[in-house]
Amino acid sequence: MAKEYVKSPMNYIGNKFRIIDQIQKWFPKDINTMVDLFCGGCDVTINTDAKNRYANDINYHLVEILEEFQKYSTDYILGYIDGRIDHWHLSKTDIEAYKAFRQYYNETKNPLDLYVLMCYSFNYQFRFNSNHEYNNPFGKNRSSFNKTMRENLIKSLDKLTDVHFTTSQFQDYDYDVLDTGDFLYADPPYLITCGSYNDGKRGFTGWGEKEERDLYGILDDLDNRGVNFALSNVIEHKGKTNTILKDWYKDRGYHLHNIKFDYNNSNYQARNKENVTKEILITNY
Repeated sequence: MAKEYVKSPMNYIGNKFRIIDQIQKWFPKDINTMVDLFCGGCDVTINTDAKNRYANDINYHLVEILEEFQKYSTDYILGYIDGRIDHWHLSKTDIEAYKAFRQYYNETKNPLDLYVLMCYSFNYQFRFNSNHEYNNPFGKNRSSFNKTMRENLIKSLDKLTDVHFTTSQFQDYDYDVLDTGDFLYADPPYLITCGSYNDGKRGFTGWGEKEERDLYGILDDLDNRGVNFALSNVIEHKGKTNTILKDWYKDRGYHLHNIKFDYNNSNYQARNKENVTKEILITNY
């Protein structure tokens, strides 16, 4: 019987839900401790079975929402969300209501309000300016806390109860929680795709060659300690190649697994090489 996967209640940029079956088939079995180093909306965390689960992300706004989900009952959370929608008259079409609620959130910073705000924002994204003010525009005629998001939220809440959350820079993370045979999953910003989370203009540190090399050094250290890891990344994108990644995994003798997913909403084996994005998973086992 095929495993039923649960989708995160947040459509976080770069989430792995659509390919989670492909990457998890390469995950170790019988995991004791698992660390999701760049957890995002936690699609991988909530769908991975482990005795101990740790999820980390530098975006503390996001982690605060997940911690609020842990703190309260399902009935309370749904009641809070519905109450906010009614009180602020949020809908797919009322931009003024959205702007008023966004201003209110930026003045009060309640994590559950941020979740509601995200549900009505453009592409359901978390975007902040350098002052950590939420500045994503309205998702007119598209975004809302709809039936699907409600169902995803309900299913996710039970999966989050025992997760340990942190908000460390990956260089500062306490890797002592991992021992021989444990497992770390890393889904960092992709160096060659120029995602909005790469640029350092969303109130969080950007991603460049230094961060790329720092991460590989940490993964090498884990490998030397006998810790298993899996790294999601993109090795080719629109004619560009991540040569740092390519040289690293070959030099270390790690294993590359191809993942079938296209970021351009076209055929994965596109005829025009300039349109190809080649996503991969690298493991040290």
